[in-house]
Amino acid sequence: MPKKRDGGGLSKTQQAAKFLGVSVLAGAVLAGLALPAAGALGLTAKGSVEGFDDIPANLKTPPLSQRTRILDSKGGEIAKVYSRDRRVIGLKDMSPYIQKAIVAIEDARFYQHGAIDLKGILRALNKNAQSGGVSQGASTLTQQYVKNVFIEEAGDNPDKVAQATQQTLGRKVKELKYAIQVEKELGKRKILQNYLNITFFGQQAYGIEAAAQRYFSKHAKDLNLGESALLAGIVQSPSRYDPVNDPQEATRRRNTVLQRMADMKDVTQAEADAAAKKPIKLAVSRPKNGCITATDGAGFFCDYIRTVFLSDKAFGKSRKARLKLWNQGGMTIRTTLDPQAQKSVQASIKEHVYDDDPVATAATIVEPGTGKILGMGQSRPYGFRENETVINLSVNHDMGGGAGYLPGSTFKPVVAAAALEQGTNPEQEYPSPYRMPYPTPVQTCEGEWQGNGSENVENENKEEVGPYGMKEATAKSVNTYFVQLISDMGVCPAVKMAQKMGIERADGKPLQQVPSMTLGTQEMSPLTMAAGYATFASGGQYCSPVALESITDARGRAMKVPQSSCRTAMSKKTADTINTLLKGVVEDGTGKEAGLKGRDSAGKTGTTDSRYAAWFVGYTPNAAGAVWVGDPQHKRKMFNITIGGVPHDKVYGADTPGPIWRDAMSGALEGRPAPALPTVPIDDPAKDKNQGDEGDKGRGKPKPGRNGHGGHNKPGGGWHIPGFPDLLGGGNGGW
Repeated sequence: MPKKRDGGGLSKTQQAAKFLGVSVLAGAVLAGLALPAAGALGLTAKGSVEGFDDIPANLKTPPLSQRTRILDSKGGEIAKVYSRDRRVIGLKDMSPYIQKAIVAIEDARFYQHGAIDLKGILRALNKNAQSGGVSQGASTLTQQYVKNVFIEEAGDNPDKVAQATQQTLGRKVKELKYAIQVEKELGKRKILQNYLNITFFGQQAYGIEAAAQRYFSKHAKDLNLGESALLAGIVQSPSRYDPVNDPQEATRRRNTVLQRMADMKDVTQAEADAAAKKPIKLAVSRPKNGCITATDGAGFFCDYIRTVFLSDKAFGKSRKARLKLWNQGGMTIRTTLDPQAQKSVQASIKEHVYDDDPVATAATIVEPGTGKILGMGQSRPYGFRENETVINLSVNHDMGGGAGYLPGSTFKPVVAAAALEQGTNPEQEYPSPYRMPYPTPVQTCEGEWQGNGSENVENENKEEVGPYGMKEATAKSVNTYFVQLISDMGVCPAVKMAQKMGIERADGKPLQQVPSMTLGTQEMSPLTMAAGYATFASGGQYCSPVALESITDARGRAMKVPQSSCRTAMSKKTADTINTLLKGVVEDGTGKEAGLKGRDSAGKTGTTDSRYAAWFVGYTPNAAGAVWVGDPQHKRKMFNITIGGVPHDKVYGADTPGPIWRDAMSGALEGRPAPALPTVPIDDPAKDKNQGDEGDKGRGKPKPGRNGHGGHNKPGGGWHIPGFPDLLGGGNGGW
């Protein structure tokens, strides 16, 4: 037989206190001291009771904390979150049986007396005197409701909860005065409704609707006689009469309630006897609280919603105020998450990267022109067990993410866009040798960057030698071309272009103004990169990422939600030119394995030195996505590694992130329109001297050639990150 839980019944000390309280209170009441015009209590115990007239006249009733539902863009439920599992309903949505049962067992004379039941107090005193203990209490249903209001107001503060439940005469007198007010203002039916919504029924269930769902997996309006009696009986001691933990004790309590209902003529004796003969049949619905229960791997997006809510002043001037509103709950939050896109993202991740692999992946899809986040997932599930995490690998540190990851050559299109905006001809050629020193000095927004002459940049292999024009250099991701490009125009235009595109460091620090930034040497998040690339897809318009569509509060009233902020980051001509360059990447460059069938797409691969991270970031006219693969701890190099069951000598941006992106985007866009990407003609004067790119390589078995993402770091001055030597001083950020 299951053991009884702690907390069942009253201790002897509590019984004595209750008996004394009832006795003294009876004297006070009988003396007329509990009435509004009675004046001070006149009791002499120092500090034990406030003067009755000094107690504030109005009971401040806090909104009841309820569950909040987080929905996707189609109205499907992602998760429920709550500090207290409760759903407030009206009497019409409660079974008549539960209304009668709770009155019968808790306050049989509820409809005959006022706020205070003098006859009940006298009866309790007599019974308790005869028994020598406390066999009956004297609180009315109204008084119990007031006490529950105090408890609700205390929230999760243990000191305030203790004050709200302490067995003192002072608290009892305060309870009495407010009970008088409540009776006058609300009336019996409203008090009963409020009581059934506020009271605790055990098993994390607050209110009768949550209790009906928890124990019987049904609505409160559908409770039958036996079920209603069982739930009504739990209220006096939720731990002692817990039917899950102690069905025998719960059965005895249920039968007591049934007999009381028969005595009160709420049901016939025959009905009560028939219900009492039936065994308890539970259909327990376990609590499902929080983002850990989210569907389709959306736990990280769910947690992102909470972070957005707590961070935005639209929901309160201070974080404390926002947290209070969140915990109060009762909201319905409709998000931008597209269920088709989310399922596709998670299915692709599951196919290509296992949760126990030595590295992880994260992927995010956003909508160009709106900034709406359509999908967000990662290979390590949301949780606290082995191979799980609560760190959102898709977002910046201040939004629940990590420190970010070096994006490698996926940053090169930002530099190309900046150069085009400065008037650079896309047919611009550079010698682009296999290896070259960083040009110095290079202009920045704050002066000049000076190299020490020892910093070199090199391409992936020695056969990669120019001259190259911008189109071929982008398709092959030629490092020496882009270092010359940023050195000629200066670093400042690239920094400003990144800012316009919302591309920022994941740790919130400003971008380091060094020439090697063109190789993606500063940590960024997948959401940042996806939203940035969406700028190319939308004709040069950047829209900040948004996750909220609408919110209604507990009363169904619409709340104001933050909107995406859109701005022109570049001309349409520049965006269309980038489309042309990046279409070449997936059609005949390093990203062939990521190309989509039957629709225009564009994108860029990226891999960092020592293979700590690999990326593919790409887009169509109606979706932009970023995929990162790597070790979140920046410790595991991706050489001689198996990912998703596939062995790799080296991991490239095309052979692992590329297919994840392809499959995720294909499923997300299935059945959706397939508009063309606007492009411009570009004549590339340089001939293709080096065939054999990453796109031609088999997964895990790269052929001779390259993926076009940088070279190897050489010793040199500059900013140093452990494991990434001299990235900003003069090494090569990525390939």
